[in-house]
Amino acid sequence: MKILHVYPNHDTLIARHVNMLAEGLRQSADIRVADNGNAFRQLLNEQKPDIVHCHGCRNYAIARAVSRARQQGVRIVITLHGQLEPWVAKQDATQEKINKALMWQKSFVANAYAVITLGRLEKTNFVALSWSHRVEEIHNAVTTNTITPAEMCTRTFQIYQKIQDSNTLEQLDENSRQAFAVILKASILGDRQWVAPELRAALSPHKIDWRRLFVYAEHENIRNYIDYGTHILGLPTPLLDTSQITSYFPDQYERPRPIKELIGDYQGNETDYLLRIFRQIHRQPLLLHLIELTSELYRDAIDDEQITEALADRKLQDFAESLMQVLKEQTLLDEGFMPVNAVDNRQTRQIRKLLTNHLKI
Repeated sequence: MKILHVYPNHDTLIARHVNMLAEGLRQSADIRVADNGNAFRQLLNEQKPDIVHCHGCRNYAIARAVSRARQQGVRIVITLHGQLEPWVAKQDATQEKINKALMWQKSFVANAYAVITLGRLEKTNFVALSWSHRVEEIHNAVTTNTITPAEMCTRTFQIYQKIQDSNTLEQLDENSRQAFAVILKASILGDRQWVAPELRAALSPHKIDWRRLFVYAEHENIRNYIDYGTHILGLPTPLLDTSQITSYFPDQYERPRPIKELIGDYQGNETDYLLRIFRQIHRQPLLLHLIELTSELYRDAIDDEQITEALADRKLQDFAESLMQVLKEQTLLDEGFMPVNAVDNRQTRQIRKLLTNHLKI
């Protein structure tokens, strides 16, 4: 794990805090430290960090540089160091300055993966701002004996790991993404013989990023499908209880629920049941529901002509065509089981985007 700390060089108390963290974490991670925007940009290009740890939120030049790093995909954690306490804002000369500072500070802080406060009062005051719910409290071993330097470093590293275990889809390499789709297909069909030999041959278990793949499956509530698929394919996998791994989630995140809990049980009419599934996915595309739809489409009772007419009657055919393309990519649905043709268009791209951004901070 590569961590780049950045802090303003005029604050000696923050400098002591950063140096204590850097020394305590060197055995666990590749740690670099910058005390100004120019040094930060140089180290950003050299180290290519996984996480930038920004100390303080009142230095606009540093915040701007860190925000650029975030746009490049680097994950951000901010320790506030008391700089958003109510009495600190009063140091600004005018209300106009206060309002202007708060405006960019809010955007900067709200987009961080996590915000660290150094005490209970600071945490209470920050939570009252409603800028982010991803707030952690770690006391500062530089200024208090309520925590040791080793404990402070350990708890900080746990936050780094929690950040790395969030939205792991974004971090999956192409090989792991391709393996993910093959595993899903094997799980849905329940027989490795239905998975093309060339797809099975392309699987390289030792190259798959299992931790990130399993964590992503946990957050999409499809870990059971992945476990079954790896069993069907006979893939050796590490033991990992993803239910015990902590992560950060976007504000609107809710753990996906099986589609039957949302649309009701199958009542004997396959076309009606499929239409209910299509309507639910149209409201909110979720990977779990795409898997469940794929499973239904493989059933023998499907009447393609009847489904096509019903989709057209309900003005869902265009959406269904775009969705078929996504299923072709995500679950490797075979074209012979698609009730309508797969189409790659603007709506297809929108579905992909919603799936990709489901766990995005």
